[in-house]
Amino acid sequence: MQLEGFKVFCDLCDTGSFSRAAEASGITQSAVSQQIRAVEKRFGVPLIDRNSGNFMLTPEGYVYLEACRDILARLDSLGTRFRIARGELGGRLRVASVISIALHNLPPLLKQFRKAHPGVEVLVDYRKAEEIYDAVGDGRADLGLVAYPKARLGLRAMTLWRERMVLIMPPDHQLKGKRPVELSQLEGRRFVGLTPDIPTRQHLDKVFKKAGVKITYLAEFENIETVKAAVEAEQALAIIPETSVRQEIKQGALSSRQIHAERLWRPMGAITRRPIPEKPSLLEFLSLLSPRAKALIQE
Repeated sequence: MQLEGFKVFCDLCDTGSFSRAAEASGITQSAVSQQIRAVEKRFGVPLIDRNSGNFMLTPEGYVYLEACRDILARLDSLGTRFRIARGELGGRLRVASVISIALHNLPPLLKQFRKAHPGVEVLVDYRKAEEIYDAVGDGRADLGLVAYPKARLGLRAMTLWRERMVLIMPPDHQLKGKRPVELSQLEGRRFVGLTPDIPTRQHLDKVFKKAGVKITYLAEFENIETVKAAVEAEQALAIIPETSVRQEIKQGALSSRQIHAERLWRPMGAITRRPIPEKPSLLEFLSLLSPRAKALIQE
């Protein structure tokens, strides 16, 4: 068994395609099949369910996939361990983040981290929340950054900071003002927002329901950046994190007001595997994200 075979199998499982796995490794499809059959012959178990119309792993296949990813992760960490032995920090740190955090919270932190640890290659992947949990869970990401972090089987969630949610509108909107607005003032207004499957939207729905306020959305979008654009285009209202709209407020493109509501704060946090991998670059990056991280890691 060769190390290249472990990567080929991981590529096959990630893509569900023999042709794409072969292309990723620069080999033929038949070579991919031969490698799989060689492993099956050695251990006497099937890795792939060949009776299924779609690509599916057998229970043994999932066990082998987990082992392959573990071996590759350990191999990848060797460079980091060598650097640590020399008193340096290095290796690759894979971060999966929702778009709002990646665009508005991460840039200054990444700049600071890369300056302090030039030997660490930080890769940021923009994803939806559900995709982030999956990516961390199956080892494709070392760290996930999401809103309303929730612990799941095999995953740990840490709330690191909170963001105020504000009402945004075009600068000439009739609700423009400096005083906080009441939730009751928003009923019947033209609203745009995030899709119902997104945690931030789910939280807002609960807040409105508790207040007895009915909101009808003209349009729904998968990320905050598109919501902001729709507010301008539709002369509508939206509720989004304050950090996500600072630039537009500064430029005069949008206006904002605070809202009278106890729960209009968005918890932001990190998702890692449980237990947290002993990866120095990950622990260092978590500590940079929030002073609370060090204490949470030790719990």
